[in-house]
Amino acid sequence: MAINIISQKILDGGRIDFDEAMELYTKADFHDLGHLAHQVRLAKHPDPNVTYVVDRNINYSNICVCCCKFCAFYKGLDEEGGYVLTYEEIGQKIQETLDLGGTQILMQGGHHPDLPLSWYEDMLRYIKQNYTVHIHAFSPPEIVFWSEKEGIPTAEVIERLHKAGLDSIPGGGAEILVDEVRSAVAPNKCPAGQWLGVMEEAHHLGLRTTATMMFGHAETPAQRLEHLFSVRNTQDRTGGFTAFIPWTFQPDYTQLPHCRKLTSVEYLRTLAVSRLVLDNVDNIQVSWVTMGPKIAQLALYFGGNDFGSTMIEENVVKAAGVAFRLTREEIHRLVHAAGFVPRQRTMDYTLLEND
Repeated sequence: MAINIISQKILDGGRIDFDEAMELYTKADFHDLGHLAHQVRLAKHPDPNVTYVVDRNINYSNICVCCCKFCAFYKGLDEEGGYVLTYEEIGQKIQETLDLGGTQILMQGGHHPDLPLSWYEDMLRYIKQNYTVHIHAFSPPEIVFWSEKEGIPTAEVIERLHKAGLDSIPGGGAEILVDEVRSAVAPNKCPAGQWLGVMEEAHHLGLRTTATMMFGHAETPAQRLEHLFSVRNTQDRTGGFTAFIPWTFQPDYTQLPHCRKLTSVEYLRTLAVSRLVLDNVDNIQVSWVTMGPKIAQLALYFGGNDFGSTMIEENVVKAAGVAFRLTREEIHRLVHAAGFVPRQRTMDYTLLEND
């Protein structure tokens, strides 16, 4: 299977299959692969814009019974350092975000064994009653956890949260959507089919979501591609994913310290192949949070068109020893320096007026 034939198929608007994707991933020249992904990106987004969102990650609790091996953030129920924020503390963080020009908050927490679903509904109502902000919150594993805890279907959990104020769902908890991998690194987290099923239910209920992939731990390159094709197949049915965000596992301070950090080249190859496989997902987000701003700039030429979030606050990756920080002004400078035009957006990629 010649690389140039597969490349031409893509440039002609054709859809590649698993074997063709594997051929590109493992054998294509690094620079040629990046160039191909960039051509696809330009075909989808011919304008010079690179988008970003001003938001804050609010982890309302770090208490979790899931005990994922890759997580350095969680605490046990009675462990020192465990917390649950009050609604007022959450409100303070939201106000600070709004004061900085933010439009949304991303909220995620652990699988807390003692908080009922009504606590989360009340939290959403409190936020909506006091602040004008888009709530991009929770994740499929959290929704499955509450479904099992309350003895109700996941669709009912989503409906109740949506009615209380939930606007969209982030793609957290995906890791690698292959059960063999999930059972090794996150045995207490919902299986791949349930993760995809929750997203499909959310899409049918009118909620847009994102999809993520955390790679570089216990999976093989083929399993990364399995993940991509699972996302693509779901998107074929629903069209509900607004963006795909691949990022590299950070092993420090986790229960997988033997895993090596992936190189920038490995990250960029994976990003490029994501752009080529996910022909039905409009936006591919680069990860300055794990790779740093310089590689994120380069990633804009490997298929990425979105610079992600300002992340006024971020705690989970920080707990694994990685703490890059960017202001809105720094994102503008980096995007301009890379040769593009920075544009602030909302979760659904509506562009906001530039200052």
